[in-house]
Amino acid sequence: MRRVLIATSNPGKLRDFSGAAAQHGITIASLPDFGSLPDVSEDGATFEANARKKAEHYSRFAPGEIVLADDSGLEVDALGGEPGVFSARYAFMGCDVAPDREQADPMNNQLLLRGLEGLPEERRSARFVCLIAAARDGETLATFRGEAPGRILDAPRGSGGFGYDPLFYFPALGKTFAELTPEEKAKVSHRGAAFRKFLEWYERAVQV
Repeated sequence: MRRVLIATSNPGKLRDFSGAAAQHGITIASLPDFGSLPDVSEDGATFEANARKKAEHYSRFAPGEIVLADDSGLEVDALGGEPGVFSARYAFMGCDVAPDREQADPMNNQLLLRGLEGLPEERRSARFVCLIAAARDGETLATFRGEAPGRILDAPRGSGGFGYDPLFYFPALGKTFAELTPEEKAKVSHRGAAFRKFLEWYERAVQV
């Protein structure tokens, strides 16, 4: 089976990618020893800038292999597009060190809810955005963008997913992202949309 390396140790992201890749006979794996590799600063002004920077950096540690990195986040219309590229550290902007994801996720969600408090349903529109960069030996080969439209609920629903998933309601299925199975989420999520574009490119561009 063919393998694609992902520059992440986030189990939620790996599940999202694996759900789409399995249909193409591709296995997804975290970049070996990812946790011990030097970090790269995610200081880009856009999702694409951060994804390219990470993919180029981490691909240097896997010579000859295609390495994917993504930058993704939530854009809320009533908040002028926030949290955007700061989604993972929304409640900790300006802090030198943010807590780990288990601590950060609920605090980010609480801040989001406070920002939307009292707003009616029709003003809670939002979208998840994912930008994937594919790199090899320090050079970006291509980038792929995916989006998923929805709205923000006033209370979390569901126990799956991660990040803002329990608050993000997807009208087409009548569920939050945290209520979807990994297979359902792969079909409709921003990450799934971007990754399917990568898979189409991969099938055309890579000799196997």
